[in-house]
Amino acid sequence: QVQLVESGGGLVQAGGSLGLSCAASGSIFSINAMGWYRQAPGKQRELVAATTSGGSTNYVDSVKGRFTISRDNAKNTVYLQMNSLKPEDTAVYYCNAVVVTTFGPATFRYWGQGTQVTVSS
Repeated sequence: QVQLVESGGGLVQAGGSLGLSCAASGSIFSINAMGWYRQAPGKQRELVAATTSGGSTNYVDSVKGRFTISRDNAKNTVYLQMNSLKPEDTAVYYCNAVVVTTFGPATFRYWGQGTQVTVSS
């Protein structure tokens, strides 16, 4: 019904930058919130950054000042610009969207397939 397709990620040296993007498509009436989560080996998935349709944002403390989330509502796309990357940022990054579908007023949470970000020291 709804698909999230991520792009970006890869391998970068510490101090470098990477950008992620995630485009939502399908039976979308509206998207309430979009965000990025990450999961490192042996750790729980954690919220990295999120943004609402109104433009408010929140970040996990460890990325504040280094990562920037943005959103293009017309394209149903969310971006994550990651600067000053650290080895501890290494993880699989997952896009997430809370969607109101065209089938009714209920909201559903959808996930992207995940993209690997590796930061070498």
